Amino acid sequence: MHNHSCYICKNKPKSFMTFGQMPIANGFLSKNQFKSEYFFEMEVAFCNQCNMFQLVNQPEPDQMFNENYAFFSGTSKLMATHFEEFSNHVLDDYIKDKNDPFVVEIGSNDGIMLKNFAQKEIRHLGIEPSANVAQVAMDQGINTIVEFFDKSLAEKIVNKHGQADAYLAANVMCHIPYINSIVEGIKVLLKPDGIVMFEDPYLGDVIKNTTYDQIYDEHTFLFSGHSIQYLFNQFDMELIDVEPQESHGGSMRYVLAHKGAKPVNKNVQKQLEYEIDLGLMNVESFNQFKNNCEKYRTDLLALLNDIKSQGKSIVGYAATSKSTTIINYCNITEDHLDCIYDTTPIKQGKFSPGAHIPVIDHVNFKDNYPDYALLFGYNHEKEIMAKEQEFMDQGGKWITYVPEVKII
Repeated sequence: MHNHSCYICKNKPKSFMTFGQMPIANGFLSKNQFKSEYFFEMEVAFCNQCNMFQLVNQPEPDQMFNENYAFFSGTSKLMATHFEEFSNHVLDDYIKDKNDPFVVEIGSNDGIMLKNFAQKEIRHLGIEPSANVAQVAMDQGINTIVEFFDKSLAEKIVNKHGQADAYLAANVMCHIPYINSIVEGIKVLLKPDGIVMFEDPYLGDVIKNTTYDQIYDEHTFLFSGHSIQYLFNQFDMELIDVEPQESHGGSMRYVLAHKGAKPVNKNVQKQLEYEIDLGLMNVESFNQFKNNCEKYRTDLLALLNDIKSQGKSIVGYAATSKSTTIINYCNITEDHLDCIYDTTPIKQGKFSPGAHIPVIDHVNFKDNYPDYALLFGYNHEKEIMAKEQEFMDQGGKWITYVPEVKII
């Protein structure tokens, strides 16, 4: 049994499932790194005091986010459009009437969100711990510092720039085990009438659709309205709105403010009631989730084995972080997938974490179409299928596994 204390409330969360030994999800590696590859036991638990779903063992941050970090947001058109919408929402609905507004984003990546503010000459600051990614933003003239955010950094920012009208984050908050100190920092950073807006993969969608590949080393938490309310209430802040998103296969956008500073939208109460109905406070739901994961693992492996026994070829499509969980939990190997095609230069010529399946430049996909492609980037399914119409015209088939294993 684990001795893990909850990151939020220090209570003892109940562990209900382990995915076994997992590598770093974004740790694409070269042959000479195979021997020293890092693994950790990926166990998940639920805290019934603060309702937080969390990993029990967190790898060291420098194992995950360093100069080799391989995720650049800007490579997806879909995400670029999504963040433009996010930025416009902040501008139009929350800060457009402010005098000289100041916007801070943590985990600002390559500047995909902040460039929308920079172009409008709005004061902004990006905080990004991965130096190589931050450099891309700086090269585009987006004010960025290479730091981890906490209370002491918040104090420094306030001393230098004043308090912020908006604190933003996208797919970042759920990565941070010391999240209490982040919220403590937000409390310092935010103007009395400022807002917090962030989005992350949503626990409700993961449980409902068995999207267990949202669980990997970087995702310390899967949030719900209940757990976010608890987390921010500790620091006299509250949820004022929730907005379900389709990005990343099911996300939730949370809007928060200092307690009593803003009216609370009725969506908040609706969402909290929906979560109770869905069973997100109930350990039975998590046991059912575990059973579903095991079933889908069995189904996917049986399908791949069946296709291979017919002498057909299968490749992976999109070397995503999420694919690492699927590949390693389902014991998918090079015997199943010839390679994984991907458009990200930093991953090409490397091997997938754990299973060491070669990652090949996507331009080679159409030179030699396989019989089947296992679609790891399923959250971009429409975008990908439209782009790869020719593969389908030539008889190619897709294998997807959300919300169930099937051939398209």
